[in-house]
Amino acid sequence: MSSLPTTLESINTDHRSRSDARHDAWFRWLLKGCALLVLAALLGAALSTLWGGREVLFGQGLHFLTTAEWNPVTDTYGALAPVFGTLVTSLIALVLAVPVSFGIALFLTEIAPAWLRGPVSSAIELLASIPSIIYGMWGLFVFVPFIARIEPALSATLGHIPLVGPLFQGPPIGLGLLTAGIVLAVMILPFICAVMREVFQTVPTRLKESAYALGSTTWEVVWDIVLPYTRSAVIGGIFLGLGRALGETMAVTFVLGNSYDITGSLLMPGTSISSSIANEFNEAVGTHRSALIALGFLLFVVTFVVLLVARLMLRRLSRREGR
Repeated sequence: MSSLPTTLESINTDHRSRSDARHDAWFRWLLKGCALLVLAALLGAALSTLWGGREVLFGQGLHFLTTAEWNPVTDTYGALAPVFGTLVTSLIALVLAVPVSFGIALFLTEIAPAWLRGPVSSAIELLASIPSIIYGMWGLFVFVPFIARIEPALSATLGHIPLVGPLFQGPPIGLGLLTAGIVLAVMILPFICAVMREVFQTVPTRLKESAYALGSTTWEVVWDIVLPYTRSAVIGGIFLGLGRALGETMAVTFVLGNSYDITGSLLMPGTSISSSIANEFNEAVGTHRSALIALGFLLFVVTFVVLLVARLMLRRLSRREGR
C-alpha cells in the first residue's frame, strides 16, 4: 500500500517534467521565430528596394554611382550628389553633436547638483520626443534666416583661411549643407547624450572615489577612469546617432536646399538620399521611380556599412579590454 502513493507521485513528477519540457520548447521556438521575423523583415526591405531599383542599378551599373547629373527629363540619373549630401550632413552633425553630448553627460553625472539633474535630463528627453517635421519647420523659419545673417561674417573671417576657406564661401541664402548638419546635430544630440549619461552612471563609485583620494582632478578621473570603463558603449551611442542622422528625411528636406550640384562649400545648397526620395517620389514614374528606389537601396547599404563598422570596432575594443 505504501508503494502506491510513491508510484503516483513519480508519475505526476514525470508528467510535469514532460509538460515543462514541452512548454520550454514552445517558448524557445517562439523566441526564435521573433528573431527570424526581424531578419526576414530586414532581408525583405533590402530585396524589395533592390528589385524596385533594378532598372537603374543593373542598367547603368557604376555609372549610377559615379555621376552627379540628375535630370528626369532626359532620364539621366546619378546618385553621387545625394550620397555626398547624406555623408557630409551626417558628418557635420556628428562633429557638432558628439562633443556637446559628451559635455552634457559629464556635467549631469559628475558636476551638476542633484536639483539640476532632473530638469536638464527632462529637457534632453523632450528634445528626443519632438517630431522631425517640427525640427524642419524650426530650421526653415527660424534657423535659416539666422544662418543667412551670419554667413557673410563666416565668409569674411573663415573664407580666407587656407584649406578651410573654400568650405565657407558662397551666397548668404541660409539653406545649405551646414544648416542641415546643424539641425541634424540638434536632433541626434539627445540620443547620444542619453546613452552616454546612462553608461557613465554605470562606472563604480569606488573607482572614482579612489582616484579622487589619490589627488586626481575631475578631468583626470573622466579621462583615466570613466572613458576607459565605458568606451565601447560610448562608441555604440555615437554610431546610433550617426544612423539616425543618415536616415533623417523631413528636417533635412526643409533646410538643405535640394540642389543636385556638388560643391566644396558648406554654405551652398545640396541634397540627400532621403530628401530626394521625399521630394520626387509622388511624381516619379518609370525609370525615375526606379532611380529613387535605387537611392533607397543605397541608403540601406550605407546604413548597414556604418553599423557593420561600428560592430567591428566594438568587437575589437572588447578583445583589447579582454586582454
